[in-house]
Amino acid sequence: MKAILDIRGVSKSFGNLKAVDDISLQVYPGEIFALLGPNGAGKTTLIGCISGLIQRFEGQISVAGYDVREHYPVVRQLVGLVPQELNFDGFFKSRHVLEYQGGFFGVRQYRKRARDLLADFSLSAKADANSRWLSGGMKRRLMICKALMHQPALLFLDEPTAGVDVELRDELWQYVRRLRANGTTIVLTTHYLEEAENLADRIGVINDGQLVLLERRNELLSHYGERWLEVRFDRDVRPEQFSDACCNRIERIRENQLRFYFRDSTMQEPDPEPVLPRLLEEFREAGLVPLRIEGGRSRLEDIFRKVVGNHAAGKGEGTR
Repeated sequence: MKAILDIRGVSKSFGNLKAVDDISLQVYPGEIFALLGPNGAGKTTLIGCISGLIQRFEGQISVAGYDVREHYPVVRQLVGLVPQELNFDGFFKSRHVLEYQGGFFGVRQYRKRARDLLADFSLSAKADANSRWLSGGMKRRLMICKALMHQPALLFLDEPTAGVDVELRDELWQYVRRLRANGTTIVLTTHYLEEAENLADRIGVINDGQLVLLERRNELLSHYGERWLEVRFDRDVRPEQFSDACCNRIERIRENQLRFYFRDSTMQEPDPEPVLPRLLEEFREAGLVPLRIEGGRSRLEDIFRKVVGNHAAGKGEGTR
C-alpha cells in the first residue's frame, strides 16, 4: 500500500538546536498513527514541516504524492490540523468560525457542513455563542470541527484531549474511530499514553529529535511488555526459594509478599494461564500457601518511559 504521508530524512534546526534529526517514516491510508515523545522532543516541529507552517527544512515530505513545498496549495487541501493552541478569533460566534473556514477552503454548502459538525460534537446549543466564552473543552471541540470543515484526507491532532473531562475524551475517541472508519488517516500526538494505547494502530516515539522506536501497538506491547503476579503468602518467603523457569525476576514487596515478573509472548491474553499453574506447583512443593494472588501487565506508559530512558542513557533501545 502506498503511503499517504512519506517523510524521508527530515531535519530542522533552530540555531544550534536540532529539533528534528534525520527522521524517516511512512503513514498509510486509514490508520491511526500515534507520535509520542516528551516535551521538546520535536513532535510539533515535525508537524509544522508536514503542514507547511515550516517551509525551510532538510529532506523531503510528500502527502498523497505531492511535495509539501512544491505543491503547498494542494497539500493544504489534503491536510487538517488541530494545534495545541487556540487558532480561531475568540470574538466570532462558533458557527461563524466554521463558516469562515469553509469559505476559505471553498467548501460547498459550508453552512450545512458547519451545522453538521456542531451537532456531531454536541455544540449546536453554542452555535450563536461568542466562542471566547466557551469552556476549555468546548473550545477544543470547536478547533477539531474547524480542522474538519474541508474534509481532509490526513488529520493531525496535536494533544486533542488536553484540558477536557473524561466523558468528553471518550466522545472524542469515538469520533476519531468513526473518522478512521470513513477513510480519514489520523496522526495523533499526545501525552496521555492511554489515548495512544486505545486508539493507535502504530506508534512512533521521538526523543531529542530522533525517531527511536516505530512499531505496531500490539507488537510493541508484546515485545517490550511484561506480566506480573503479586503473591502474598502465609509466612515469610525468600525470592531464592523459587526457580527462574517461568519468571524473569522476582521482587520482594514485603517479608511475606513477592512480585513475579515474566515475559509473555501472549500479552493480549486476559490472564497468565501458562505460568500460574507452574507457580502454584512450586508453592505446593515448598509448602507455601498463597493467601492472595493479583496480576497485571505493563501499560504503554511503562514501555514509553523505558524506551525514552534507555535512549537518553545512550543505550539505543528501540528501532530507528
